[in-house]
Amino acid sequence: MKRATLWPDDALPEHSCPPPWPGREVRLDGTVTYVRETPASGPGAEPALYVHGLGGSSQNWTDLAWLLADQLDGQAIDLPGFGRSEPGRRYTIPAFAERVIRWIEHSGRGSVHLFGNSLGGAISVQVAGLRPDLVRTLTLISPALPFLDFRRSLQGRMLPLLAIPRGERIAAWRLAQLAPEVMAQQVMEACVADMSRISEQRRQEALEEIRVRYEAAHYAAAYVRTFRGLVTSFLRSYLPGSGSLWRLAGTVRAPTLVVGGRHDRLVDVRVAPQTAQVIPDSRLLLLDGVGHVAQLEVPRLVARAVLGLLAETGDSARWSDMAG
Repeated sequence: MKRATLWPDDALPEHSCPPPWPGREVRLDGTVTYVRETPASGPGAEPALYVHGLGGSSQNWTDLAWLLADQLDGQAIDLPGFGRSEPGRRYTIPAFAERVIRWIEHSGRGSVHLFGNSLGGAISVQVAGLRPDLVRTLTLISPALPFLDFRRSLQGRMLPLLAIPRGERIAAWRLAQLAPEVMAQQVMEACVADMSRISEQRRQEALEEIRVRYEAAHYAAAYVRTFRGLVTSFLRSYLPGSGSLWRLAGTVRAPTLVVGGRHDRLVDVRVAPQTAQVIPDSRLLLLDGVGHVAQLEVPRLVARAVLGLLAETGDSARWSDMAG
């Protein structure tokens, strides 16, 4: 493990707040997967895939994908049951990883620079560990790798739901009690350390995403079942046998960037450094005053670290020309 290298800020586009990238529905294995695309703005850009966290969507990557578009031809998918994708049959880390692998194969772009936030980070570790041929580099932002002290997570309050048969019904009832505006504010406050960093445009987009959730009858069940699958993966990681995400992380060979916020309220703040210690070829960026979704809160800092990773692992002549 080593410290992440930050590429110069002036190598990035000037400050802007682009709208969400256009998306399309793709039928994959009998169900619809929704994908947003951030077309490359520079020659020679390489394929990238962005995977969101629990309760998120492909829209969480709007700013980072735009900042990296000169180097990366971006796609961001909605996982089954989230965003605008249809529900899935299983909501486990292996099932989600299988969908990501299928998407990479289906898209026909070859191996990708893979990005994952939170749940998406755990999924991306599974993909990189099982299919190293599909992953050029790996970027993990507040990855939800296993930890057992749920007092360190606001989501620990959801644990009783997992012991109740059809706990998703209670979650759906709770969802119906809150106005979308209130829910959007609560979600933002849980994920972001400094709300002043979030523009009014992004707040309105988050509100619209919440309204989409309210209209999706499957959403509450998808959320609860995914949380159950995540907790199950945590427990298995500390038991003998196969299925440990930590053991799988130790097999990852892709050059990896791990980003963590010191004010993360959803994933134990000790997880990001531990992840960087376990993955052999890793770089760590810990950010003071930043929460769970650094790609939303401080996208330029994250982009600079990603460009540092790409410069270190990519074509040296090309990056020397950029630096010059």
